[in-house]
Amino acid sequence: MPSSTAPAPTIHGLALSPQTQCLHYSSPLDIIAIKMACCNAFYACITCHSSLTTHAVELWGKDQRGEKAVLCGICRHVLSIDEYMACGGACTSCGNGFNPGCKAHWGMYWEV
Repeated sequence: MPSSTAPAPTIHGLALSPQTQCLHYSSPLDIIAIKMACCNAFYACITCHSSLTTHAVELWGKDQRGEKAVLCGICRHVLSIDEYMACGGACTSCGNGFNPGCKAHWGMYWEV
């Protein structure tokens, strides 16, 4: 019988750890990857995206906040943008904490 669980998406980044830390953000709380609206692919951070692609970044619109676009690097649960913005800084599936400083970068990924 086939599994009903979809495989975890591929994460792109430079010097990527199993928990999605990268060359640019590597603290124990830097455990998310974000699906980029422009290419529908997950990257550890916007700097990794800019380093590994040749196209411009596009933002998720306010009307797209239901998009499953934030992956927890610990349990691989994918949160919607709305779910991530409201989660209080921890994964809604496994409870691991996310870097609170990431909030300062939300405008680089979606309209705020």
